Amino acid sequence: MAELLAPAGNIEALDAAIGEGADAVYMGLKSFNARLRSSNFAWNQFEAAVQSVHRLGKKIFVTVNTVSEERETERLYRFLAYLESIGPDGIIVQDFGVIRMVQEFFPKLRIHGSTQMNVASVRGVNLLSREGVKRVVLSRELSLEEIKKVRAGTSAELEVFVHGALCVSESGLCLFSSFLGGKSANRGMCTQACRRFYSAEVSGGLEQGYYFSPCDLQLIDKVPELVQAGVDSFKIEGRMKSAEYVGSVTAAYRYVLDHWQEDRKGAIATGKRLLSMDFARSKTNFWYDFPITEKGSVEQTDETIAPNVLNPNQAGGTGIFLGVLERIRQQKTDASQNEFPSQTVKIATLRGGNYDPDPGDSIRLHRKDDTGRVSHKVRIVEESDGCRWIDIPEGFSVGDPVYLLQTKSMSKRYRHVLPDNLSSFRRQPGPQELPILDLTPVAKDELFYFPEGLYVQVSTVSDLFVVQAENPVRVILEYNSETRYDLLEKNVKIPFSKKQVIISLDPFCPAATEDVLASDVEKLASLGFSTWIVNNPAHISMVKKTGSNLIAGPYLYTFNRWAVSWLENQGIGAFITPLENSRRNLEATFDFAFRSRVLISVFAYPALFRMRFRLPKSYDFTYFSDKEGMTFKALSSPDGSFVMPENPFSIVDKSMFLQNAGFNRFLIDFSKTKVKKKDLHQIVMAMHRQQVLPSTSRFNWKDGFYSPEKIEEYRSANERAAASAPSGGLTNYKNKTSIRRQEKGNRAGSRNNSYHKNKSKKKS
Repeated sequence: MAELLAPAGNIEALDAAIGEGADAVYMGLKSFNARLRSSNFAWNQFEAAVQSVHRLGKKIFVTVNTVSEERETERLYRFLAYLESIGPDGIIVQDFGVIRMVQEFFPKLRIHGSTQMNVASVRGVNLLSREGVKRVVLSRELSLEEIKKVRAGTSAELEVFVHGALCVSESGLCLFSSFLGGKSANRGMCTQACRRFYSAEVSGGLEQGYYFSPCDLQLIDKVPELVQAGVDSFKIEGRMKSAEYVGSVTAAYRYVLDHWQEDRKGAIATGKRLLSMDFARSKTNFWYDFPITEKGSVEQTDETIAPNVLNPNQAGGTGIFLGVLERIRQQKTDASQNEFPSQTVKIATLRGGNYDPDPGDSIRLHRKDDTGRVSHKVRIVEESDGCRWIDIPEGFSVGDPVYLLQTKSMSKRYRHVLPDNLSSFRRQPGPQELPILDLTPVAKDELFYFPEGLYVQVSTVSDLFVVQAENPVRVILEYNSETRYDLLEKNVKIPFSKKQVIISLDPFCPAATEDVLASDVEKLASLGFSTWIVNNPAHISMVKKTGSNLIAGPYLYTFNRWAVSWLENQGIGAFITPLENSRRNLEATFDFAFRSRVLISVFAYPALFRMRFRLPKSYDFTYFSDKEGMTFKALSSPDGSFVMPENPFSIVDKSMFLQNAGFNRFLIDFSKTKVKKKDLHQIVMAMHRQQVLPSTSRFNWKDGFYSPEKIEEYRSANERAAASAPSGGLTNYKNKTSIRRQEKGNRAGSRNNSYHKNKSKKKS
């Protein structure tokens, strides 16, 4: 029997999920999970939940599905030790470093590979399976035929999302939120850039819309096919959703799973009725219905996939449209309205909707300029002047749209899963010291394929001819449909020896094309291409088979040395640092003696969204901007669609500093960008002269990831300084300045002063 897995973002949602028949729930604690903005569980609540859920014969999984910086690894180690002592049924992970720690120290923990790992193929699943991963949550961008293909090729458990919000970017590859302010989707801090309102430059002027806001996934009518395909777990998204939402969606999928064999049509109809109060975005089957072609790709056109997924007229939030605010006034409440005794509240009328809210209904208000949105429970409803007035929160004005999230009638009481008294549940992470870990020393001539100097990456063979004027020690050629044609079918001559050319593989490797890609890798290796950048777990096994040299690309995230160590164990000897990384974390991860293994991107147009589908023909624009005036560019190709910033990332002026720190390999990355000789020369000269390039971004290089913990540290320091320093003193001023910098985007974590050395030696 397939498992029904429901989200439990808080205690009430846990009650609803179990009450409506979920076989298992997944939840996060206060750190190391990809939904840090949800309520999550305190230590004692989690311990009690594990015990209570197990007594009910159900399972409980914990999300540890973020990447960790080096400074956080000791806390991560303690967290894993705590989890092993409590005994959940599995942990859902993204970071290779977590796998490495569990392999070494916590064998009782059962590992599930998160969808953030971006695994979408047989080879990817099987590589993780050989490393002890028992279940893989497949990327959401797969068709039914692809899921069947993966099922036929592996014995590992497969988990598939069937309902809930989608990311427009391919799973685990979104950098947009991180680029905007260090709030990384890979760190549980996503600010949902895809849901934002954008202005686009079109031939007739400006158009506006929610161009990258995807519909919500709903596969209720596909449950029978997925069961027959051999899916082990049906996953409902929604750890930030209400208990009412969790309950209604769980009930719908429970009913279909239990009754489809006896009455398929009737069971699905009943399931859809149970979902009728899911006031979320419009629904999509996403990639589910698209077959694999004879060439191994998924059949699509500009007018099939994207319009089924994107709706630029759909607001970023969820809910049924109730209308816009028409009239607003202040009103003083009286003592009979005991929710607002003797207060002045703002009340408003609505225009344009088909439902009048009642007391107890939950609504969401959006500012029409998309600068904010607020959820609100209606508590006052009155009829006057021939109109229906409801109370609204401050900060909204005439013309702002309003959406219904749930009605009071949807509320349902569930039996509590947790006991009333939690005093006996007292375990917390302990003070364990992280065992020492040394990375593998560089042997003589080991990195013959990875010399010191300048590397340049391009997306076309024609651009190779442009970059040769700067004499890079290596060129990196992105492998895409155009370069495939040039190298394998047209046999185009290139201006470098094959040993000077490194081929970079696309980070998304779906089941439909993995066999074709594996065959291409073998052909190119036989032609003399001997070094590859691998960006997906599936790439590792297909490239290793040829005996070639492997470099871990920026999408095999190496934010800590435990992740580096895991990749070393896969036969990878060199690494391109992730584009989101900071200088402090890079230095903390790689000791001086190991920095010859690292290639640093010093210039790039980072792909902020990577979409498997082409954008619709109606998206007749290249450039678009957000409400802050930041400009981005969108492009579509046979290999998918991409969004990049207009202003590139650059730290070319830091090259001398980096050389002094032991880093001697630098990458100028022109992926998805036409190379102009004068532009490349300007960048190279800026490197030599240590000059800052104008109109460029530092990304997270200086400030690191946004860190709520760091803000609290600054606040505490400020309070201590205020108590001890004279009023207006310099120390107090510095601390206040630090807080302001953090809140504006100074996301740096404290530098890690302890360098962990290898294997399982203990600190002396």
